[in-house]
Order: sequence, then structure tokens, then C-alpha cells
Amino acid sequence: MATSYSGTGRTVAHNMVTTQVTLEGYRVVRTLGVVRGITVRSRSIFGTIGAGLQTLVGGNITLLTNLCEKTRAEAFELMLEHAADLGANAVVAARYDATEIMQGVTEVLAYGTAVVVEVARDKS
Repeated sequence: MATSYSGTGRTVAHNMVTTQVTLEGYRVVRTLGVVRGITVRSRSIFGTIGAGLQTLVGGNITLLTNLCEKTRAEAFELMLEHAADLGANAVVAARYDATEIMQGVTEVLAYGTAVVVEVARDKS
């Protein structure tokens, strides 16, 4: 299940997102507020069985790794769409959070601050 914020298909470019509060080479000209992307996922019975079998062998449990990566990527893209809908061209202070809502069901939240930036001019 995912919440969609955009019907326009517009999104903020990946290279315009940072976990820092500033984006190197740019200056913030307007702050638009918090943006988020939320995805809720559950494991399928087949994924659960497959992951259980992988735990017998040990090492990376690729079925769950792939599920986690897909879920994080979806939440991230939804956050970027939300930012674009507000008129942002960048997101600063980006973060992830995950919460198990019930056994086998996890919410992944990507969030940050939507901003409008412009190329910083050298003051020399």
C-alpha cells in the first residue's frame, strides 16, 4: 500500500537530495516544509518461507534485503513527488524511519524538508 502525492509525474532529481541541512554549491531561497513518502509492506507467505530457508544456510537473506530495498526506494520516490508537488527543486535533511505495525507488516517513511535552491554565487 502506498500513498501517492502526485498525479503529475514530476519529481525532484535524486542528486538534489541530501541528509545534510545544506546542499553543497546551492543556497536555499525558500523553505516549503516537511515532505514525506509512506509505504506499508507485508511479506508474502512465499517470501517468508523462502527467507526461512535462507536463514538455514546463513549469510545475507536476499529475499528480505530485496524487499527492504524496494520498500525504501518506493517511499523515497513518493517523498520526491510530494516535494515537487509543493514546488521544490531539492530536499534537505532527508531521513528514513521504519515501524512494525503488526507482525510481518512494516511501514517505511522517508521524510525531509522541501526547499527551493539556486546555484550559489561566488562572493570573491
